[in-house]
Amino acid sequence: MHRIMYSTVQFGGAGMTTVTLTEFRSHASGMLTRVEQGETLVVLRHGRPIAEVSPVTKTDGGQPSWKRKALRLSTKGAGLSAAILEDRDNEDVS
Repeated sequence: MHRIMYSTVQFGGAGMTTVTLTEFRSHASGMLTRVEQGETLVVLRHGRPIAEVSPVTKTDGGQPSWKRKALRLSTKGAGLSAAILEDRDNEDVS
């Protein structure tokens, strides 16, 4: 049996568990189970935080991004192709 070393620290008022990268890699399945249960993990490399693993938030009804309606970007005025063609027409070619 392996002993997992971790600690719980406070970041911005929320408790997060810190684990080393080596511990995370060795026990990834168990660590991800903890994340599924609502826990947030901070992964450390050489004592410095490199990643935060947290549960997925369901703000969009749980729909994957590729199924969500895309944003439509539009601007007022002439389109880019019309502006390019107009610039070409006004260009002085000697």
